[in-house]
Amino acid sequence: MPARSLVVARNPEPGSRLPWLIRLPLAEGPLVLKAGARWPRTARVYCHLAEDWPDDPEVVEVVPVRVCARRGVAIDLVLDRPRENRSQLVFTSVRGREAIFWQSARTAAAARPGVRVPRRRASGLAELVILVDTRERYPYRFGGRQARTERRALGAGDYGVEWDGLVVAAVERKSLADLSGSLVDGSLGFLLADLAALPRAAVVVEDRYSALFKLEHVKPGFVAELLAAVQVRYPAVPIVFCETRPLAQEWTFRFLGAALAYAQAEPATGPDEPG
Repeated sequence: MPARSLVVARNPEPGSRLPWLIRLPLAEGPLVLKAGARWPRTARVYCHLAEDWPDDPEVVEVVPVRVCARRGVAIDLVLDRPRENRSQLVFTSVRGREAIFWQSARTAAAARPGVRVPRRRASGLAELVILVDTRERYPYRFGGRQARTERRALGAGDYGVEWDGLVVAAVERKSLADLSGSLVDGSLGFLLADLAALPRAAVVVEDRYSALFKLEHVKPGFVAELLAAVQVRYPAVPIVFCETRPLAQEWTFRFLGAALAYAQAEPATGPDEPG
């Protein structure tokens, strides 16, 4: 039996409402769950932690795994088969008790009909404290959002959030002129290397990607080629084009809120594991 496989077996406990056992090949060791179904086909599947894997289980399915990685409050599971291959196990609580829900993209969408796009809050946080680098001359104010800012000398990035005394995410703001200049002189690579040392980081550009091809005094596509090279070299730091300054501010607010919520969830489930 391949080590990197999802293994499904019958639950030997008589009369159990969770008739299946699934074994996940996490990097830190196998995780065994009792499950209500073998796969989340039509609805989310409720799961519960099992004490151990039986000595002589009745195995009904073994599927090679491409990705099985713990990320925050969820485990991403991607199987090596053409259909029914992508799913996620979400660790949450219901009425104060731990609950695990196994879902696919289809069942997750079905469980959230008419979901509303959040507006004033980021990731449901009551208040988001955003650190603003002391060198930022004309910073975002995040007006109308449930956020407040604090001036702080940041090691990397113009805006950041911290958790447990550590900066867990940062965003570097760039105008198109700043971006193109730093690409041409090579300084952007050093900045991305600095940002890549953080758990989460990004660069937000206050313009459209198409504007790169309209720059004066450079050949069309030259700056775009430089940008592609640094993005490939530093894939952990996305460079996002947001058309305008207000949209870039909104994206920064959402990104930092999501990063902080993710960091707050990590201690309960452990750090990221490689897939």
